[in-house]
Amino acid sequence: MPPSADPTVSVTLAEIARIAGVGRAAVSNWRRRHDSFPTPVGGTDTSPQFALSQVEEWLRRQGKLDEVGSRERLWPEFEALGDRDAMGRAIAVAGARLARLTGEEAGLDETAEWLPGGADLSDAQRSLVERAVGLAKKHGARDTFDFLLGRWLDTHVRQINVTPPPLAALMAEVAGLSRDGEAGDVGTVLDPACGTGGLLLAAARQWAGTADAPASGAPLRLLGQDVDATQAALAAVRLLLAGRSPERDSAWEVDVRAGNTLRADPQPDVRADVVLCNPPFNERDWGYEELATDARWTYGLPPRTEPELAWTQHALSRLAPGGTAVLLLPPGVASRRAGRRVRAGLLRSGVLRAVVALPPGSAPPHSVALHLWVLRAPAEGGTDAGAGVLLVDAADVQQEPSGGTQRAGRAAIDWPLLHRRVVSAVQELRTIQATQTTPAAPGAPGTPGGDADGERSADHAVVPVIDLLDEEVDLTPARHVPKKATSANLGLRRSWNRFGTLLHELRDLTATLSALELSGEEPAGQGTVTVGDLLRAGALTMRAGQQPADGLVRTGDAPDDAVRVLTVADMPAGGRSSGWLTASDASAGENAGGLTLTAPQEVVVVGAHRAFGAWVDTDAPTVLGSQLYALRADPALLDPWFLAGCLRAPANARQAGTHASTSSRIDVRRLQVLRLPLDEQRRYGEAFRRLTAFERSLREAGTIGGKLVDGLTDGIAAGRLPGNRP
Repeated sequence: MPPSADPTVSVTLAEIARIAGVGRAAVSNWRRRHDSFPTPVGGTDTSPQFALSQVEEWLRRQGKLDEVGSRERLWPEFEALGDRDAMGRAIAVAGARLARLTGEEAGLDETAEWLPGGADLSDAQRSLVERAVGLAKKHGARDTFDFLLGRWLDTHVRQINVTPPPLAALMAEVAGLSRDGEAGDVGTVLDPACGTGGLLLAAARQWAGTADAPASGAPLRLLGQDVDATQAALAAVRLLLAGRSPERDSAWEVDVRAGNTLRADPQPDVRADVVLCNPPFNERDWGYEELATDARWTYGLPPRTEPELAWTQHALSRLAPGGTAVLLLPPGVASRRAGRRVRAGLLRSGVLRAVVALPPGSAPPHSVALHLWVLRAPAEGGTDAGAGVLLVDAADVQQEPSGGTQRAGRAAIDWPLLHRRVVSAVQELRTIQATQTTPAAPGAPGTPGGDADGERSADHAVVPVIDLLDEEVDLTPARHVPKKATSANLGLRRSWNRFGTLLHELRDLTATLSALELSGEEPAGQGTVTVGDLLRAGALTMRAGQQPADGLVRTGDAPDDAVRVLTVADMPAGGRSSGWLTASDASAGENAGGLTLTAPQEVVVVGAHRAFGAWVDTDAPTVLGSQLYALRADPALLDPWFLAGCLRAPANARQAGTHASTSSRIDVRRLQVLRLPLDEQRRYGEAFRRLTAFERSLREAGTIGGKLVDGLTDGIAAGRLPGNRP
């Protein structure tokens, strides 16, 4: 690829590292060692900006221009377009051109009607489209487009709502299992708020195989709508590219249109077999006034404050008889008082078939335990009361911490377990409906579903409609699903196993630590030195933590490369936090000087008296909030474990506090460290390391012990103690 045609495009050190396929430390080293390294053209001293064209030329002369980074060299030029939609339009047009590389389709070019502003691209946009097409000849059309789309989504992640692929796949499978007729008999799928097409892509994989191994029969029709024209165009191109292969033009048909679905549906005559939707939440300006008499409100006029119930009824209105809709909704829709009349209408008509409570972190917003609503349009001839409403409480499905520790922000969803539990419950409801029998009590012998060992795979119940039609019409699963004894016993067994492992660890550490004999007096002439003295001597460097910008920190399930955020408020919980940043946000914030990220073996010190502590950050990188400090020791002078152990001494906090109350701050520069030779430091450091492991195991044992006490108390109080009963 030739050098960048636009000399005004600039890149950061982190972007140079991605282009060259190396770590950022290597780029910093090149800058120090090579006088010929390009001079910054902007930015700040802590976050310099370099001209991309100069960087490319320098890397090429040095033989460091990795082929892996060829796509990375293109992305900064897309970013230089500035505007989100300008970037998205260029990517969409590039995708349309790439689709033509893998198959012919009339009208599929940059002037297609569904491409927003396709005929009005700037010269810079057209140049980038051509370069992306050229790059695809080396890397493949799908991979090139997916790369550009992925970087665009990462860049604008706070503006675009994306359904995680595992959840999208689960929604598609649940929809198939909940339909009348055969689960795989699906011809048309609609997403009326499709975004960039994640749910439609999951539907294609569920019912049409893959582009390389398409399902037999008539092609699946994928229909999408979105108010954001740029996202609609990207969704269309994404689905077209995903459905093509060298042997076949398309494994499915695609029709994605831009428009305001509730106010002016661009596909009003559609009747789909399946509707999948993750609608916008809390959208107050959804058209309440002008749509008050709309024919779609069969089950009651949605209140102004309940736009999600408008989307629910819209989805039902676009289903063919017997079709199924699965919507991702906030939990308040199941219980808010304003929506109880519409919920009652959905129950009485029999169209609401299931409500599934998902664990927090399943999808944005990650701090909320969202719900899946499963609805089925009445078959020809009227209503279908069904066998009741399936309520599934899967909000507790989280991966267990490994080895007693879990990185903050990595409270990952156990997707395989969640999938098994939800699918098992839906299959059970399907069996009950097929046999038209009265549902057995949850956990009763002979009830369909469950694990191979006879234990139920989900906490769920099929609740008669009449039991839900009370004054509140509350559909929250946790309020109707009893806690199963088998699930409780399984949780207790796991806790006892982990508790036993911790006791073994504590026994070994106790033997080691109790063997340490502390002398009765301090060695003469040993002395101490303050952190301030070490900083002045160059043995230490210190960086203060900074509060991340509002809206930057996320919670819930995190990707593998997420960076945890640690604050003083997390200290009472043992330093475990659910806050995290994406790797790109963390890197950008560090480059801009607005975030403080730790490096491996750095010592973190809490500068608040109430939460004082110091430890070696073995989980780096970590974003540090205010009143936290990162200390980097010169390994030729200081052992980090020795340093952390000395700093965390309670006596240190008392003498370095600004005043005597527990709300005081710690002057980190006044903290004291023993004067010891490096070899002796390492001996002390090993003792501190074992003491830290002892503290961690002791804390976890206390937490699990408390859970065991609570679980056993609940079980015994419920009369489940084994033995003779009257």
